[in-house]
Amino acid sequence: MQFSITREPLLEALQKVAGVIERRSTLPILANVLLRVRDGELTLIGTDLEVELITSVPVDGENGETTVPARKLLDICRLLPNGTTIQCQLKEEKTLALRAGRSRFALAALGTENFPEFRLQGETTVTRIDGSTLHRLLAKTMYAMALQDVRYYLNGLLLELDQNHVRAVASDGHRLAWCEAELGEAVAGLQQPILPRKGVQELFRLLEDGQTITLHLTANAIRIELPDSVFSAKLIDGRYPDYRRVFPQEINRVLTCDRQALKEAISRVSILSNEQYRGIRLDVSDNLLRLSAHNPEQEEAEEELEVWYQGEPFTVGFNAAYLTDAVTHLDSETIRLSFADPALSCLAEDPEDPAVRFIIMPMRL
Repeated sequence: MQFSITREPLLEALQKVAGVIERRSTLPILANVLLRVRDGELTLIGTDLEVELITSVPVDGENGETTVPARKLLDICRLLPNGTTIQCQLKEEKTLALRAGRSRFALAALGTENFPEFRLQGETTVTRIDGSTLHRLLAKTMYAMALQDVRYYLNGLLLELDQNHVRAVASDGHRLAWCEAELGEAVAGLQQPILPRKGVQELFRLLEDGQTITLHLTANAIRIELPDSVFSAKLIDGRYPDYRRVFPQEINRVLTCDRQALKEAISRVSILSNEQYRGIRLDVSDNLLRLSAHNPEQEEAEEELEVWYQGEPFTVGFNAAYLTDAVTHLDSETIRLSFADPALSCLAEDPEDPAVRFIIMPMRL
């Protein structure tokens, strides 16, 4: 195998696949990127057994394939001058020789026979969706995924396909993020795949505006075909909880206020909150919201904010970081906070956009 390519397209392709490759793995082959030349095209494949990414670039060269350390090859390409032509040649199946201007490198190569590649098995559901739509779904929800929770299904993101609609749902048990959009092509029945955390992060990095992507879904894997890449991931084996039960049903307390003003007030008051629990208190009365916090050092903060609210006064406490995240991920000028009961969850949403909703559970102060 041998090929010649300029630095920039190779670097861009390596940067894409390097994100899914584990730096430290018990299997040496998983630290490598697979390089395959077929009919004037170089295909790069990276995987950690849970997530796989394939991308291709045109090259001049002879057919063949091998694997080399991904991080080392990436670092070499990154440090070469712009516009450099890189010539690669596989020697005796053990070494990949690189020539770039006056630079010479020899990377240890491993054969491809033990390199794991994804295979979709079983019945497949296929649909299309706009890349910017999926990007928005992930952007609005992925922040709420759990991190190393014993409830393993919360360590990922639910991508619910329901006929003409797709919903992204993420929760760590203390908060929930929900976003809905229309599918490009309808699917039969209800599909509820749970994407792993790392897969969500890598897919989000790949998505761009204007792309139309094809989604292939089986019982245990998902494959997403982008214009210049193919992303695959094993699904989390489990059933996502019925998130609909978290949304308040009989709402009887609703306040509306300026979103940016609320965000800034929370940021200021939370400075003097308990560093461990990050709790702030909200006292709501007619057209007035009072935010307050205190800490074990007997320090206190308080701020008042004009709101639109008519009803019985009530008090509720929240984790400041959770409330800030919800406020930040809305795009509207105003925000609506709805309660069925102060002891229950709070629904945060854009009054004019029902496609994005956030739930924050209260905390005792």
